[in-house]
Amino acid sequence: MGADRADRRRFRRRGRRPDGRALSTPALLACGALLLSGCASMPDSGDVRRVDSSPRSDVDSQVRVYGVSPGKGEQPAELVSGFLEATTSDEENFGTAKEYLTKSAVKRWQPFAATTVLEQAPDVRVETDPGDRDGSGKTVVLSGKRIAVVDETHAYKPDEQPYEERIHLTLSGSEWRIDGPPRGLILGESDFQRIYRSVNKYYFADLGPDAEESTAGDNVLVADPVYVRRRIDPVTATVKALLGGPTEWLEPVVSSSFPRGSALGRRDERLSLDDSNTLKVRLSDRAVQVSAARCARMAAQTLFTVQDLGEGSSEVSGVRLERQNGSELCALSNDGARAYAPDGVEGHPRHQYFVDSDHRMVRLSDDEDQPQPVPGPFGSDDVSLGTVAVSRDERDAAGVTADGQALYVTQMAPGAERGKVRLRSQGGSVEHGLTAPSWDGLGGLWVADRNPQRPRLLRLRGGTGPADEVELPQLDGGRITALRVSADGSRIAMLVKRSGHTTLRLGRIERRGTEAAPKLSVGALRAVAPKLEDVDTFSWAGDSRLVVAGRESDGVQQLQYVETDGSRRTSRRCRGRTVCSRSAPRRTRPGR
Repeated sequence: MGADRADRRRFRRRGRRPDGRALSTPALLACGALLLSGCASMPDSGDVRRVDSSPRSDVDSQVRVYGVSPGKGEQPAELVSGFLEATTSDEENFGTAKEYLTKSAVKRWQPFAATTVLEQAPDVRVETDPGDRDGSGKTVVLSGKRIAVVDETHAYKPDEQPYEERIHLTLSGSEWRIDGPPRGLILGESDFQRIYRSVNKYYFADLGPDAEESTAGDNVLVADPVYVRRRIDPVTATVKALLGGPTEWLEPVVSSSFPRGSALGRRDERLSLDDSNTLKVRLSDRAVQVSAARCARMAAQTLFTVQDLGEGSSEVSGVRLERQNGSELCALSNDGARAYAPDGVEGHPRHQYFVDSDHRMVRLSDDEDQPQPVPGPFGSDDVSLGTVAVSRDERDAAGVTADGQALYVTQMAPGAERGKVRLRSQGGSVEHGLTAPSWDGLGGLWVADRNPQRPRLLRLRGGTGPADEVELPQLDGGRITALRVSADGSRIAMLVKRSGHTTLRLGRIERRGTEAAPKLSVGALRAVAPKLEDVDTFSWAGDSRLVVAGRESDGVQQLQYVETDGSRRTSRRCRGRTVCSRSAPRRTRPGR
């Protein structure tokens, strides 16, 4: 490597933290100013929001990474390493990375065809090519452990397996250049997390005959997580991804109000908020031949998709959809969007519920120190409950008896009666009986019967109606030990035990048939916490996120957030007596 290139790389790495991340001078000065001013305070009002605990977040927002051009006389391995490093830059069109390619390769390289995510940056070695007789060509081999792939629709797919790819170089004059580039981008996990961010697109749930059961009707929005570049016009990229339609996995159970083929009015459109924090989106002609009601649904999809992309005072206050000539097609404010809000089916829980040592159902509010028995029959001394679930409006409760054999559903109100057994298992034991039940936001109650002779997944319409059997894919000898249905009723997360290990699987809920004879099925099961060998417990923690407690191969228990696409958000190892302890009483929010 030439001396000038070595100096440039040393300059780029100067000021790094012990973990290798760069500290910018403005970031350090800002931190010092805050400490000296003493102006930090604890807020006593306002919304509560989860903050990413990663130490990366407080630094990288102030850092921009730029590629370094190839140095004179670089050898094949060095050149490929420089190319890979240049692809991690914050340049919009990878101008510096393209300097490492031949002119013909520049035209063929498609950086967004796919993004391969490796556990760490790939190993680089030069392979001997028997056919290279005149020394004008070289092959460089990249290798490592692949953990995921992000496709051209921005969808993240976990895919753990060995990775190897060959890159061909040729002499261009006296300098080596890449004439056989890799397909898309190749990034280590740390670079991927720095460059990309997860955002939720929103589409309407296809509830089929169950639409009548929902108070929101057919206006139930479902989150569809994708990854976009964090610093390169994320608003425009996210809206383009929304217009492109749902990801392949979610598409069978949702629909978009945007007409197929919808696009932005201009190919080079760059979206941003105006002075009133309204996002204006000019659409192509194909997207504007719609009714006012349909346009409002399009605006709702857009508003909820971009609402988390703003920072602080730049949060989106409304969306205006426009024709190509700039005239208004429709507009929707935050207040007007409440009818479509995803939390309309999630509910607003006021209590936590659990079964105490006397097998009664008790609840605890945020301003109480001691749990109190719930009103109604489930709070009595002789109820003998094992597990419970509460509807999202906190009016009804479902409980499985301590022996796991019977399911009851009752109102949480003074004078209410427990009523008849709604479902009975013939499994003969707690382990082979009914799982803890789970409510969706449509009023449906879900439970699995683990009877080895007849394992079933069931949905009770309205909580007390007929028990519809749900078709399940093959579990390869595994059995369901726990389940939680999403509020929108489109996805179900299940713990599946097989060969001594318990893994977390996510499936989409497909609804067909008629109101009188619904046909429900769970399709396309996929692992959503693939790095955990055993999952102990889990719960929904938002529109597209679950919180999971489990163990990796080293046996250390972790608490982590995972997206429904399988990507991991944050993790924390449990030490000593922490919230990860299994000895603590199991608590549940309504429907979670």
